[in-house]
Parts: sequence; structure tokens; C-alpha cells
Amino acid sequence: MTFLLRTVSRSAEGREIVRTARVEGDRLAIGRAPDSDVHLTDLAVALHHAVVERAGPRLGVRVETGLTVELNGRKCASGTIELGTGGDILIASHLLRFMPTPPEADEIQVAVERITEGEAKLDKSAERLFTLAPVMPGKRMLAWLLALLVLGIGLAWPIHAYYERQQRTERFARFQADEIWSSGHLSQAHAALQHDCSACHAKPFESVRDTACLACHTDIHGHADPFRLARARPDLGRWGRIQLAFKQAFNLPPGRCIDCHTEHQGDQRMAPPPQHFCSECHNDLHAKLPDTRLGNAGDFGRLHPQFQPLVVAGWRGDRPLLRRASLDLHPREDNGLKFPHALHLGASGGVAQMARTLGMGPAMACKDCHQANPDGVRFRPVEMERNCAMCHDLAFDSVGGTIRTLRHGDPAQVIADLRALYAGRTAPPPPSLSPFARRPPGTASTARERIQFSRGAGAPGAEAAIRAVFSPGGACYDCHRVEAPPPGSLAWRIAPVAFPTRYIGHGWFDHRAHATQSCTSCHAAGRSQSASDLLIPGIATCRTCHGGERTSKPVASTCAMCHDYHRDEGAPAMLIRQQVRGQRRAPALVPAAAAGAP
Repeated sequence: MTFLLRTVSRSAEGREIVRTARVEGDRLAIGRAPDSDVHLTDLAVALHHAVVERAGPRLGVRVETGLTVELNGRKCASGTIELGTGGDILIASHLLRFMPTPPEADEIQVAVERITEGEAKLDKSAERLFTLAPVMPGKRMLAWLLALLVLGIGLAWPIHAYYERQQRTERFARFQADEIWSSGHLSQAHAALQHDCSACHAKPFESVRDTACLACHTDIHGHADPFRLARARPDLGRWGRIQLAFKQAFNLPPGRCIDCHTEHQGDQRMAPPPQHFCSECHNDLHAKLPDTRLGNAGDFGRLHPQFQPLVVAGWRGDRPLLRRASLDLHPREDNGLKFPHALHLGASGGVAQMARTLGMGPAMACKDCHQANPDGVRFRPVEMERNCAMCHDLAFDSVGGTIRTLRHGDPAQVIADLRALYAGRTAPPPPSLSPFARRPPGTASTARERIQFSRGAGAPGAEAAIRAVFSPGGACYDCHRVEAPPPGSLAWRIAPVAFPTRYIGHGWFDHRAHATQSCTSCHAAGRSQSASDLLIPGIATCRTCHGGERTSKPVASTCAMCHDYHRDEGAPAMLIRQQVRGQRRAPALVPAAAAGAP
């Protein structure tokens, strides 16, 4: 084997001078000693600085102990040069360039050049003069270090922070290391959980489970049985039905919260679902679920069943029996009252005269009894003391200037009070107590006049007074259904009264959005002669203004405007985002006069 040395030097004029020499053997000695194969005349070079030996397809570079060379731009005490690619060795101001040589060749060309001031120096070493490469680790080492750094920051640190937080009872609203794994900002509804990943991701490396959602959303109910819901999907094929049958056999319900409620999509509100989200299943629901009792619904203006409000259909003792009835059947409700709306809303007669006397206007209006809740969406229950006593007072006695009234809603107390009133009286009471028990509309008698009249002569006693209160013309009879006692008994009873707080339980109606409309434009109260009349307007009344998703009507109405996907008593998500819900959930019934809206 031969090393072909080409020593390059330059004359004063800049002319290049090349001297060629051959060194036989597999070993090349480099140094300042005269016997060196490559003699470098530089005091920065040791006598025996380095040795290059061939070892198969490589050249091994070995440096004298305590010294270094720059091998391919990197300072080292030993190294290798691949023959196929060649390499450079820089010793002080001398550059040895080993040319690429085939591994089977017997001759290796080596260019030896001294780096001097001028263009040559800039071409060869300017890059090394202005770089940190000589003092930095190699590319391979740097790659490993960066890989370990990424694993430490992106994996080890978050895992350590997660388990460390599990051992603490308190949580801090500050940056947590596992936030590095977050794929984006949380929605506005969950913005408060930005620094508490474990609130939803209860177990590491496990998808969010429904139990994590229900830990906070305790009042959320499913839309339907998950297996029935899956069978109603429009894209459910034969293979899907087989899979669903296996899931049902092993109690693996399909559909999770995160299937619809995707998070980490940015700081935004969830858009209301489009109409096809509902109509894809409900448009031909009878074909998918033949045993369903729900009607097909695809568009409010074209395909929607008649409303089916919840009404009191009867009584089992003091317990009301509720059932749903289509308004097409003209249902009536057994609420226990005999209250006539038409009598109170009439523009003439005793009630209108009473309204004028009390300064309520030319006649009574709906708002005189039905008062809106603070949120404006529903109405407060009508109560005797607050809404009726202005005209229908129950005063019966005066003690030291204090007016005593009959106890509304407690017939046993009424009977006891009347017995006490007449006990020990020497002057008999009047033959009828209706003048003091119920003031006729349009009259303005005072409490003193009624008391004096009740203590006049000629009345048969307390038993007659009690019968008068519960008989036609008495204080209770005209509005309530009175149950007479057996002959010889005075145990009169008043039928209980109850109204649903929400007639349309699976829909939502916002009265505040209809504040500019007259009540009687939807509710035919002016023609109602009985309290059993159900004054809920039908779907035809709503369709005068509301159409479907695409309509020429004044109001385009999608499913999400009135319906919430989850079965509860709250407003639909669309209205919640518009900040129209401000009331707390109410009980199913009110044991008094009518509550609010459907």
C-alpha cells in the first residue's frame, strides 16, 4: 500500500507549487521530527504528533498522549476516517486532506497544505473560526441529548407532576406539568378547569369516562336508553346491528359524552346542534322503532306532532293522577277548582266594576293575577292571600281592632274558628254568613259593617254559619269543589287543588320573548267558563309565527330552540347560551292555584 503525498505551497507571487512524494506501507507518521513521513515545520506541532494507520476500509488516527487534532472539524485524541468519503486532519496551521479512495485501492492520496493569511485561509477555516462546533458535542451525541430532554420534559415531568398532585389534598390554580399534553384550550364552559386536567382525565393514559362528566353534571339525564338510541341511528347497517347486539349482551352501552361533546377545540362556545342532528332519527322514528309512542318529527313547520301537555286526569285520594293528552282530543283537567276566567276578564258586570273601584283599570287583566317570575320566563303560582284576597276577603270578626280571617286551605280550622266565634253568644247571628264570608263583587262594605251584620238577631247558630260558608253563595263554594259531610255531621271537605308547573315537560316556552304579545292572542281565557278548560294553545297557534329551519314565517325555529337533548327541566342549550334561564328547577306540582307557563 502507498500514501501519495501532494504538498502544496505558494510562491511570493501567489503561484501554487506542488511537490509529490510516496510513502510505502500502511502507516503514516506526522510531526515536526525530521524522520516523520509528513514533516510539518510549525512549532505548534509536536515531534511525533500523530500516526495514521490503515485498518481495512478505514484509516485510524492516533494522537500523542496529551495532544489533540481537529478531525473533520472536531477536536479529538483519536478517531477514524472512512476511505470512501475521505476526511480532513488539522494540526496547528497544517491541513491534511485524505481524498476519497475506493476500499480496494492500494494508493491513498493525501493533500498537505499550510493555512496562511488570505483567501486560502478564509476558504478553509473561516467557518471553524466563527462556530461553536469544535467545543460542542458531535451530532450523534447532541441528538441523543435532545431526545432525552424531550422525553424528560414531555413525559417524565408530567407523569411525576400528576402522581405528586394525587398525594396532595389541595389543588392550585397554576400551571401544571401535565398541561403540556393538552391539545388545545378548553371551551368557555370548562375554562375554570384549564389547570386541573385530572378533573376529567381521572386515570392517566385513559380516555375520559362518563363518570368523570357526571361527577359535576349531576342533573344531566340521558336522551334515551342508549341501545334504543343506537338502533334509531340512520346509518346503522346489518353489521352494526350485530355489534350492537353483542354490546347489549355484555352491557357495553354505546355512545359516550365525549362522542358529542368534544373538548380542546379552543376558547369558544359550543354551537347549537343543527336540525338534521335530531331529524335524522326522529323524521321516520316509527319505522326504526315501531314500539315507540313518540310521533315523527322532522321540521316544526311541516312535520311535528300536536302538543301533548301533562294534565291532572283524576285523583287517587289527595294524590293527583297525571297523564299526557294530545290537544287534538280537547282534554280537560281535573284541578279541583270552579274558577271561570271569562267572568273575571269581562269588560262589564260586577267584576269590572270592582276593578274600576280598586283602580285596576276598566276591567281586570291577566297580569292582575298572573305575575311573572324575576327571570320573566315563567309565572309565580297564584295564591289566595296575594292574588285573590283583594276582592275575596275572608274577614269574619274583629278583636281589639285586629281583623280575624278564615284560614284559607284549612276547612277544619275554618269550622273551629266559627264555633269559637258563636260560643257563649247571647245574641243570635244572622241567618246567612255569606255577606261577611264573601263580599259580592262591586260592593264596598267595611269590616265593621260586616261584623255588625253577622252579630244581628235571628240567626240559628254556629252550625248554620258553618253550612253557609260551604254552601252555594258561601265563601268556599263558588271557587272550590266542596265535598258535603254525611247527614248530621259538619266535617266539610274541600277537594285538593293542583296544577302542573310545566304542561309541556319536554319542550320549553319563553314568555319573555313574547312580552309584546297579548296573553289572549294565544290563550283563549276570555271565552273560558270553567277552570277545567285547558288553555294551552295548540301547534296551529304557534305556527302563525314560527316556521321550520327554513321558512318564510317571521321566526325560523329549529329543534334546539324548544327542546334540550338531555331530559331535564332546564332550558335548551341554545337559550342557556343566550342567558335567558335564571330560575331554579321547580317541583312537579303546586298544591295551590295555577303556576306558570307551559
